[in-house]
Amino acid sequence: MSSVLNRFLSYVQVDTQSDPQSTSFPSTEKQRDLSNQLVVELQELGIEDAHLDEHGYVYATIPANSNKENIPVICFCSHVDTSPDVTGANVEPIVHQKWNGDDIVLPDDHEQVLRLSEHPDLKNQIGNDIVTASGTTLLGADNKAGVAEIMAAAEILVTDSRIKHGVIKILFTPDEEVGRGTEQVDLKKLAADFGYTVDGEAVGTMEDETFSADGVKITIHGVSTHPGYAIGKLENALKIAAEVLAALPKDSLSPETTEGKEGFIHPGHIEGIQEKVVIDFIIRDFNEAGLHEKEALLKGILDQVMRNYPNSKSEFKVTEQYRNMKEILAKYPQVIDNATEAMKRSGLNPVTRSIRGGTDGSRLSFMGLPCPNIFAGEHAFHSRLEWVSVQDMEKAVEVIVNLAQVWEERS
Repeated sequence: MSSVLNRFLSYVQVDTQSDPQSTSFPSTEKQRDLSNQLVVELQELGIEDAHLDEHGYVYATIPANSNKENIPVICFCSHVDTSPDVTGANVEPIVHQKWNGDDIVLPDDHEQVLRLSEHPDLKNQIGNDIVTASGTTLLGADNKAGVAEIMAAAEILVTDSRIKHGVIKILFTPDEEVGRGTEQVDLKKLAADFGYTVDGEAVGTMEDETFSADGVKITIHGVSTHPGYAIGKLENALKIAAEVLAALPKDSLSPETTEGKEGFIHPGHIEGIQEKVVIDFIIRDFNEAGLHEKEALLKGILDQVMRNYPNSKSEFKVTEQYRNMKEILAKYPQVIDNATEAMKRSGLNPVTRSIRGGTDGSRLSFMGLPCPNIFAGEHAFHSRLEWVSVQDMEKAVEVIVNLAQVWEERS
């Protein structure tokens, strides 16, 4: 069993699901279980400064073994948490060896079927070893595939002195899935010049452009009274909220009706009673002007609905989440160029593209650490059909090692 597979199978069995409703940091203490395990494994590799800080971040340094001076310090980053959308407890990973192209029926829920017709990236996996969960949980390849790949690459860089490299930093973050992955990161302590998140999809791909993202919280304060004596008095916040949601565009501006560079308005959580309701939205677009347009549209819908409820009140709060990393990465073309070269050395045809989402690299780039996203091999993330191939993970390890060498050679 390869090092990366062995690590991956171990990591996915640790429940690290984050919680968007939590106010603590990290949002769930169980994320520390895997982070502590990673620190122990890094120290066993001889990486002496590996540690877990009070906020749940893992920091580690692989010292340079090159005689060259002024080699940029490169960081590889992945997140330990898994999506709140599907449970990550009691994951039972299954390795489907030398997959022959047939449907993969997951044993614990036969309605969960991985089909080539529905997952086109599978067409390149015939003969490879596919890892899935058993059907009742997600797998956790997002982003434990990236974690395992960085760890396997670290083992190679530490043990093979023939591979010359500068200082390499490792960063494992909590809470990426709830948009807080970089909230408490200490870039001064990390002391890296450039970074790469290892959190992408198909082998050979790299993202240098992400959505820009805001969150919107709408709070509706209705007028509550006894329903038996409510005539002319009751203004039910639940019904007001339902009107707001019903007024959203039906054929556009939603995740289910957009693709490519189209943005959307997406309600993700609603909670309340007849007196008060809170609706959380995420707003996505590839540029900031598009965000503001969608926020203005949503505010207009809210205002129009509220005109019918003169005794009720509403609040509309916008919170910046992250911005399109392209704006920063365009200033540092060598970051993309070196990753492209590393992939070519691994026999890949590199594809640079945008991602309809965000990564820790989005925020890190604007915080001063230019940080595109390279593939980890994860597919169908946030679902019970999540899968990754062993061969793709092994190729990601190779690319990480090559990247360390390319930066050393070109310095």
